[in-house]
Amino acid sequence: MKTDESALRSTAIPVRVLIVDDHPLVREGLAARVSAHPDLQVCGSAAAADEALGLVRSARPALVLLDLALQRSSGLDLIKEIRACGSDPRILVVSAYEEGLFAGRALRAGADGYINKQELQATVIEAIRTVMRGERFISTTVTQRLADRALSREFASGPAGLTDRELQVFERIGRGRATREIAAELHLSVHTIESHREKIRLKLNLRNGTELQQQAVLWALENSR
Repeated sequence: MKTDESALRSTAIPVRVLIVDDHPLVREGLAARVSAHPDLQVCGSAAAADEALGLVRSARPALVLLDLALQRSSGLDLIKEIRACGSDPRILVVSAYEEGLFAGRALRAGADGYINKQELQATVIEAIRTVMRGERFISTTVTQRLADRALSREFASGPAGLTDRELQVFERIGRGRATREIAAELHLSVHTIESHREKIRLKLNLRNGTELQQQAVLWALENSR
């Protein structure tokens, strides 16, 4: 006699899920979708990295659903902090950022999977169960775009050639943040941010700060949520 998989799920201990996203409606939507499955249980939600890290330690989720754009911090940094804090949940990134540029960075930082928010409705439950089996989850679209990036002759010359920290600075320049604001958000000195700006300018082959600002704004508009 075949075992009913849904019956097994209903009697198993639910997978505890922490949702981290800076948009309340996204958190609510994800919570509703996750809670509709008896084998999954939302154990908390957070909008900012410091709050999320506290919940990782106190609520001890088995899985963290994580956006890369958070209040006062970067999801990439949070992934690294979770991996360094002694807790070892699965981490599934749910982001609107361009996959070819961010999916690989998220996986290298310690994430177990990456979903674009445009595919969220169709894939999030499948993705959760995949990473909880100890497998990586990358959608077909993400895989294709990563391959396209790797084959592109411009891969290393554009923003993809920036380090994670330089990309965080570049993103904030594009959102209109001043140097002091960026320093405060990333908990770095003004001098360090100025150094990052100069390295970014040189890597992108831009002549001055004005061109850097223009390039960053255009990139931010193309990658806006």
